[in-house]
Amino acid sequence: QVQLVESGGGLVQPGGSLRLSCAASGSIFSINDMGWYRQAPGKDRELVARISSDGTTNYADAAKGRLTISRDNAKHTVCLQMNSLKPEDTDVYYCNADVKQPRFVVPVNYWGQGTQVTVSS
Repeated sequence: QVQLVESGGGLVQPGGSLRLSCAASGSIFSINDMGWYRQAPGKDRELVARISSDGTTNYADAAKGRLTISRDNAKHTVCLQMNSLKPEDTDVYYCNADVKQPRFVVPVNYWGQGTQVTVSS
């Protein structure tokens, strides 16, 4: 089993910054893509940013230029640096990872429990 634990959410004023972190632990051989998604009540979960094991990144249009995703393959962590935050960035943010585990043929997809980001004055 694998656990993804997020941290770093909270309340911030417009224009401020937050750094979200996610650490994967458990039965891990390696991790393919890792990413961050957001979800508002009653809406589908949507991509914010993803990063492959070789560092290739993919961002949602609303995230480009303000949010930066990074990872540490040795520590099985992924971070999301969020700058110039806007009220419309308010949501629950979820960590996601495609994990290769011992004895499993294909990677297994895992989600964290979510961390609330609120941007308000």
